[in-house]
Amino acid sequence: MISAPAEASGSPATEPVADAIALPAKLADAIPLAAHLPVEFRGAAPGIVATVVLIFALDWAQPFLITLLLGILFAYTLNPLVVWLERIRIPRVVGASLVMLVVLCALALGTYALRGQVQRIIAQLPIAASKLSTGLDKMRSDQHSNMKNVQAAASTIENATSKADLSPKPRTTHVVIDEPSFKLSNALVAGSQGVLIVIGQAAMVFFLVFFFLIGGDMFKRKLVRLAGPTLSRKKITVHILDDINHSIQKYMFMLLVTNVLVGLLTWVALYWIDLENAGAWAVAAGLLHLIPYAGPTFTAAILGTATFMQFDSFSMGLLAASVSLAIATFAGTFVATWMTGKFAKMNMAAVFVSLLFWAWLWGVWGMLLGIPIIVIVKVVSQHVEQLHPVAELLGE
Repeated sequence: MISAPAEASGSPATEPVADAIALPAKLADAIPLAAHLPVEFRGAAPGIVATVVLIFALDWAQPFLITLLLGILFAYTLNPLVVWLERIRIPRVVGASLVMLVVLCALALGTYALRGQVQRIIAQLPIAASKLSTGLDKMRSDQHSNMKNVQAAASTIENATSKADLSPKPRTTHVVIDEPSFKLSNALVAGSQGVLIVIGQAAMVFFLVFFFLIGGDMFKRKLVRLAGPTLSRKKITVHILDDINHSIQKYMFMLLVTNVLVGLLTWVALYWIDLENAGAWAVAAGLLHLIPYAGPTFTAAILGTATFMQFDSFSMGLLAASVSLAIATFAGTFVATWMTGKFAKMNMAAVFVSLLFWAWLWGVWGMLLGIPIIVIVKVVSQHVEQLHPVAELLGE
């Protein structure tokens, strides 16, 4: 009896099925994993052009926009006081006038209380300048002596090589360029002009805050009317304005707390070091702490220099600068970061990038106003559907 042969695994009947199963795997290995996203350059070009135009417009209108933003920030900060006076039956015009008068009196009293220390600091400037010039001359003399030693060694080597090589060499001509020296009188003139500009800008900010406080909710009502006829748009506008109001007020409260804390801790540290005019230096440290990163660094340099001038000790100057940086780091890293996360829930990397952008665009004023601007942008982006990606980028 003849039995039928068993079918082999590689028989012609099963080969098409195996090839059909193995084909998708081969294609998957052969085709690279790449996602092709269509990019429409025609649609992106107007956006890029509009962004560049906006940056140039912000740079061109810098004085006006800085004054306007400062007025808005201070008006938002002082508005709760005016509202509280309205609740106790005081007219808004009278309440705004009282609040601005109190602010002026507080500034005048603070300046009057610190006038003696400020005058002593100004009187010590010539002595400090002479000490600085003496130290710089000493450093220059040391550098000149080192350079002379290097030049002497180089000339010795050159003479030795010239004796070994008897071939004639072309003559060389040395050109010495005298750089213009620093003149203190020019710096003082430029500084006085800057002070006059700051005083004029402060006066404009004062009147702008006063008019904003008198207006009250007038601009809010106008913006709601301009939002459109539909009720949904008006509600969105009201929510945006209320969130901006609360965010700016909380941010200004955070600035007040951190700067007062920096001033108090700096005064305690300088009093412990026994530095003269500790109160004036503490107020300067609190004010300069308004400027992120650059302000504390400048404060540490000033306090280190003042301590070195008084004690004539490099270690004491280094101690004062280190204590100032430690206080600013504590207030900025722990207190400010914790409070900012509480009210804004911002992404710290995005905040730092925005600070870099506004510092590049507006300098010191950009570093001062960068965080309020980015807070306003985040609040607006949360309520506008087209700007939700911006809110997601800025959020935690």
